[in-house]
Amino acid sequence: MAHFTKSDINDLDRLIRLSLVNSITGYKPANLIGTVNGDGLTNLAIISSVVHMGSDPATLGFFMRPMVTERHTMENIQETGFYTINHVHETIAEKAHFTSADFSREESEFDMCQLQAEFKDGFAAPYVSESRVQIGMQLAEKMDISLNKTILVIGYVEHIYIQDAGYPAPGVVDLNAVGTICISGLDTYHNVSKIATFPYARPNNIPEF
Repeated sequence: MAHFTKSDINDLDRLIRLSLVNSITGYKPANLIGTVNGDGLTNLAIISSVVHMGSDPATLGFFMRPMVTERHTMENIQETGFYTINHVHETIAEKAHFTSADFSREESEFDMCQLQAEFKDGFAAPYVSESRVQIGMQLAEKMDISLNKTILVIGYVEHIYIQDAGYPAPGVVDLNAVGTICISGLDTYHNVSKIATFPYARPNNIPEF
């Protein structure tokens, strides 16, 4: 079994360390964050750090890297207060991945990566038309993490759109049916398959393992 101490990790080549530490959390969600600034310039960024924060009210969070250079996504969210989270599926995986390129502010990732910006129901931020699960978000709180200068962005869920096949019963989201994929490390994408659904765990229903 490979073993790395904290000292070993610190001594690794930067790119090797980056790959290793980004991989050890396991599979991560693949999402595209859609934003627009006050001048109408759209932006799209792939993010693998979206997390559930709470259900009442419905809130989601994601982490942004330190603001040591232009971060169009964060700047747009701060300017308008709105953004979208869009699931990635296999058909658009390659296009989604290359939204991480360092485009100028005037070069929309929607255009550069051939994805369609979709504005609907009066919402201020663009969805990814090709995405089968789309979530409209309003900024609730921005938390600066002093340890490493990253930013936790927390937002209220304002809209949810799910392709019909992905919503077979009330409260049930079938991610396999809509082909949602995930990421490991920085650049590797995976299909996922359901293996089981278990009942809510209580002390009186623990099976004989």
